[in-house]
Amino acid sequence: MKVIVLGAGIVGVTSAYQLAKAGHEVTVVDRQPGPALETSFANAGEVSFGYCSPWAAPGIPMKAMKWLFMQHAPLILRPKADIAMLAWMAQLLRNCTSARYALNKSRMLRLADYSRISLAALREETGIAYDERMRGTLQLFRTESQLEASAKDVKALAADGIPFEVLDPEGCIRVEPALEHVREKIVGGLLTPKDETGDCFKFSNALAAKAETLGVQFNYGSIIRGLDVEGGRVTGVVTAHGRLQADAVLVALGSFSPLLVRSHGIRLPVYPVKGYSLTIPITDATRAPVSTVMDETYKIAITRLGDRIRVGGMAEISGYSNDLGEPRRLTLQHSVTDLFPGGDLSQASFWSGLRPMTPDGTPVIGPTKVAGLFLNTGHGTLGRTMSSGSARIIADLVSLRKPDIDATDLAVDRYS
Repeated sequence: MKVIVLGAGIVGVTSAYQLAKAGHEVTVVDRQPGPALETSFANAGEVSFGYCSPWAAPGIPMKAMKWLFMQHAPLILRPKADIAMLAWMAQLLRNCTSARYALNKSRMLRLADYSRISLAALREETGIAYDERMRGTLQLFRTESQLEASAKDVKALAADGIPFEVLDPEGCIRVEPALEHVREKIVGGLLTPKDETGDCFKFSNALAAKAETLGVQFNYGSIIRGLDVEGGRVTGVVTAHGRLQADAVLVALGSFSPLLVRSHGIRLPVYPVKGYSLTIPITDATRAPVSTVMDETYKIAITRLGDRIRVGGMAEISGYSNDLGEPRRLTLQHSVTDLFPGGDLSQASFWSGLRPMTPDGTPVIGPTKVAGLFLNTGHGTLGRTMSSGSARIIADLVSLRKPDIDATDLAVDRYS
């Protein structure tokens, strides 16, 4: 079949590779001049198969009220007269119950664990390098209340058979020796040892090159105007350069996916939640993380990427704005210098990206009511983590094969 993939971020590129492997004739369309130049460009770099939770959780509404008044807040809300924003926030609040949290987290862990297996297979068959490390994620707690609140995550990890270890301060320092310098700030941690790190931009570019050897054509610098739909079936894509015919179309446009499909009656509750990052050159390896440390207080990930530290996090709900606010930079600097002092911030690069979030945390993967039209979007902060498994599921569904895991509750019709 002729399959058009819309979007050349990590999800689009990985999907294109798997679709080509399945024997399809694949074309990728993206407005940027190359792969992974938007949300996938400078994200936190963590591949978090174990540290994988929906944002909608019991107690979050009360925490959110407190965060709004913090100097270094993990959540920034800029309300707008935007029906999509208000509807998405209302759905998020409805998912902040214990029952829905447990359901959503279990679903996310199922997909994340499948992605762990899929990524390992992909890495073995391609041999690509992307500053990868397999040293786990340490969720770091500064207060006893944070440590106690982690019990619900420990329960979910145990139920799904995901390896973990609850650590005291000495255990945290054993895993991340540089924390010795700030041991008085640590109460404990939760280690998920199967987690990985890696540069998403490097990974996407390396895999795109592999995809091209399988025959995938990349149409960069191409603005997408809309979808051609006839008789309830998608027949192609309209771009600024003309019409492309297709037997199937995969929408992997991140936060922009809902804008493309809504005119065809598809209500896709994906909304942009902006995140920020700093990339800092390492000047003293003894004061740098070995893998990823997740600072639970500020919801910021501090990740080792080769000879750099990537500091990423925060959630700003402000629509499709991609401006760089100086207060956000100061929050990132505060977190990293408080735990790993000594980096050269004068050489740091500052970036922001729009994460495509669903209100229940799980991405939307699967068919739509328009025949031949598929979705692979809404991965939020976990696009790098879940991309490999999501791509294999999509390749199976497009090829009319049964996926290796249950994917029936991943499609958009779960919101019907």
